[in-house]
Amino acid sequence: MKRGIFTLEQTRNWGGGLWMLRLVGDASGITAPGQFVNIELPGKFLRRPISVHEWWEEGLELLVKEAGEGTRNLIHMPVGTKLDILTGLGNGFDVQAAKGKHAVLVGGGIGIAPLYGLARCMEEAGVGIRAIVVGFASEEQARILYTGDWVIMGYRVLVATEDGSLGTKGLVTDVLEKMLPDCHYVMACGPAPMLKAVCDLPQITGGQFSFEARMACGFGACVGCSIPTKNGPRRVCKDGPVFRKEEIVW
Repeated sequence: MKRGIFTLEQTRNWGGGLWMLRLVGDASGITAPGQFVNIELPGKFLRRPISVHEWWEEGLELLVKEAGEGTRNLIHMPVGTKLDILTGLGNGFDVQAAKGKHAVLVGGGIGIAPLYGLARCMEEAGVGIRAIVVGFASEEQARILYTGDWVIMGYRVLVATEDGSLGTKGLVTDVLEKMLPDCHYVMACGPAPMLKAVCDLPQITGGQFSFEARMACGFGACVGCSIPTKNGPRRVCKDGPVFRKEEIVW
């Protein structure tokens, strides 16, 4: 964990209530895709945990969903705002564990946030990706896929929308069942019901699942975000947010 002051450089509306924030500052505390940051907001007692979309030595990008007063204030802050941020929180995805398994990356809604950085790290490590499967409520939310970051990835991106307005009508599990019957290893991020549904698919024999949780401290002190595992209660913020399939208890 590393604390630093970041400057808001750019805010982009990506549609469907999703916003991309680009910040300049020391991001060396981030060492793995799937880690998150905790942002101090003016007038708020608790920091806000946000997934890291992408990072480099002198900055990072955060994908933010407008969900309440805190995130609403964050996305409407003027360019140049200084923010106190804790970086490098949590344990991210283990890229090497997916080597030779031709993993499928799976994201639902705001759960797609870490997939871009994850795909980049896998490519740099020579770890193959079979496809990227993403699910949204509607095409409005799926507009994020039309942005430059996703377009330049060059991977096979398969989309599911609940209303059928783009891609397969249904959920990411429908895509995995019908279009990728030979996928066995997944690296997924999203709401718990989606993660459980993916984990329960009979062809999925292994994988890594990134959980979402309400957090107070963000670094394990309060134990408020614990979930049951085969190794006993584990903290999403400190021991996770990424857990291996074999240790999860649903």
